[in-house]
Amino acid sequence: MNVHGSHHTDCQHPIKIGIIGGGIAGSTIALRLAELGIQVELFEEGKSLVNGPPICHLHAGGNLYREISDQQCLTLLQESIDTLRIFPHTANIRPTVIAVPARDLGDPEALLPRLALLQDAYRQSVETDSQNQVLGNPDNYYKLYYRCELEQLANLSTPLEPTSIDDWMIPVAKNLDLDKFKFPLILVQEYGLSVFRLAATANIALEQLPSCKLNTQSTVIDIQQHEYDNSWSINYQQFDEALDDHITHSVNVDYLVNACGYRTGTLDNWANLPRNRMVEFKAAYVTHWAECEGIWPEIIFHGERGTPNGMAQLTPYPNGFFQLHGMTEDITLFRQGLASSTTKSAQPELDKSFIQKLKYGWTNSDIDTRTDRAIKHMTQFVPAYHTATIGGKPLFGAQQIPGDDPSLRAADISFAGQRYARTEIVKASSALSAADGVIQQLRLEGLLPNINEAKQPLEHQFPFTSSLSQVKVITKAETLATERGYPPALAHLVRFDT
Repeated sequence: MNVHGSHHTDCQHPIKIGIIGGGIAGSTIALRLAELGIQVELFEEGKSLVNGPPICHLHAGGNLYREISDQQCLTLLQESIDTLRIFPHTANIRPTVIAVPARDLGDPEALLPRLALLQDAYRQSVETDSQNQVLGNPDNYYKLYYRCELEQLANLSTPLEPTSIDDWMIPVAKNLDLDKFKFPLILVQEYGLSVFRLAATANIALEQLPSCKLNTQSTVIDIQQHEYDNSWSINYQQFDEALDDHITHSVNVDYLVNACGYRTGTLDNWANLPRNRMVEFKAAYVTHWAECEGIWPEIIFHGERGTPNGMAQLTPYPNGFFQLHGMTEDITLFRQGLASSTTKSAQPELDKSFIQKLKYGWTNSDIDTRTDRAIKHMTQFVPAYHTATIGGKPLFGAQQIPGDDPSLRAADISFAGQRYARTEIVKASSALSAADGVIQQLRLEGLLPNINEAKQPLEHQFPFTSSLSQVKVITKAETLATERGYPPALAHLVRFDT
């Protein structure tokens, strides 16, 4: 049976799509096209795919971000549902707790209308298609916990594994300094997302799909568009181990997708297609808390971005590993870490110190200083966390944000010039929307036949990808984590569906 399909045979002239950048956006678009049997050439500078900024959260409803619109939250909810259907082994299934500190100007009650809206949208989505029930039962989408309930839970013994919604709150109730919070605390069925299992899925599938030519360790050095038919030449350098040298190659493609992440503007400049955007350098910190008891949910401590009281995020992994965000300039954000494009260049210019980190990694002193700050930031809310230690190097990267609103979270793709698309995702779950956008545009331009996929289950668009075994994905993810210098625990599966 040919699971890959061969829809391109309906075209008089089979087309070839060039995708520059093998992050989550470029890889997802390559998967979408290759699963249709469309010829794809994917170019990635690194040794493996999906190397970008730290991904740890699905953002199913955008509950981390009070400041974004309800419409962005609804978009993120549906995109997350689709993501879990196509990439079933990438979720860390455990809830998220939202806590509003007493010092914060926000009110937890103000979050409730949005949560009710999201719960209703999720319920409707599941009623429309039962396969959309990937975030647990819609009736359990969120639950409120007031102080008296948390004090009662704190008196219970910590279960080895959670078997009910309340079980998740026991380690939280025992360890949080409840005097420092407004109530209620809110538990939401918003899951984690494993960057290593996403990377593993993309690497396994694209290495095996016959219609994709995967070019890793390949640096694109120039693009040229041909006036006679609007096709593109991609010139790139690839390291040849036998010759111990970089060899320059050139390939022609009918359509170009710029999926270069924070360097998207460089290609825009080469193509002479201006664009207004920002780039932000961010990091998350890997810590190990040996004294941790029980299985934890993720916890989001709301705060004002960029101030010393910025949002804190505690993301659990197996074996006592936790990933920390602190949305202050001393921890996750960086002074002068946000750069904007100019009238002269579509590529925002980050400070040299950030480019140095992106190319060569971090110094040990930087790792120690910022990770220690992240731990200290967390101890304001979880006093016992002071015994945590550095668990590895930071997860980091630069994130592009189209336009000039740094709070934008739902974005996917834009088109310019002739036969040119640029992905502009901010969250990983938007990658599928970007892939759909490319398909629609190719059909609009008459490069693909119109195939009615509307009545097909979503999984039928990715038959090979969604059929990969969990064991295969986890094994590859552990290998990638180790190759990239991270604890294998970050690749392990977290799955407690209560």
